[in-house]
Amino acid sequence: MPEVKLTTESLLGKIVTVFGSSKPIPGNPEFAEAELIGRKLSEAGISVCTGGYAGIMEAVSKGASQSDVKIIGVTSVAFSPTPNQYVNIQVHTESLYERLQRLVELGDGYIVLKGGTGTLVEFSLIWELMNKTIMEEKPIVVVGDFWKPVIDLLDKELAFEGRESCARFVKVAKDTAEAADMMIERLNK
Repeated sequence: MPEVKLTTESLLGKIVTVFGSSKPIPGNPEFAEAELIGRKLSEAGISVCTGGYAGIMEAVSKGASQSDVKIIGVTSVAFSPTPNQYVNIQVHTESLYERLQRLVELGDGYIVLKGGTGTLVEFSLIWELMNKTIMEEKPIVVVGDFWKPVIDLLDKELAFEGRESCARFVKVAKDTAEAADMMIERLNK
């Protein structure tokens, strides 16, 4: 697959960056749920962007491959040079920091599924960039109750300090279908 130098100006249409665990495999319920997100977004004409490898990244890419949209995989020299088979545009980066930057820059919105410390870093980064007005506000949708304790804790702490809630940037969807629908509605406004 040819490596592509990608700028947001070179892309047409909306892109949703999806974050989540690299662990789910085909046949796993989390894999199927992420595949549904990719399918629903692509049916709405929205391209997807992921870290480009296995697990949630592969599932979203697979789901999106049923439609004619861009499936962007942002890879890094820190990992394998080869993205999953469904990626049709690879953005290869020289470091994990550059990879994070590209995942953030390419998204017009973000969906965050269950994941580990890598997903926490990605979620925290987009949330903090908006909270500090370093980047424009874009929709962030988290799926299920996995991230809710983190959101509630920060919201409670800021309210105690008398500061504006940073939770206003994050919407919680009960499941992946609702997350995709929320994102589609928000991006089509």
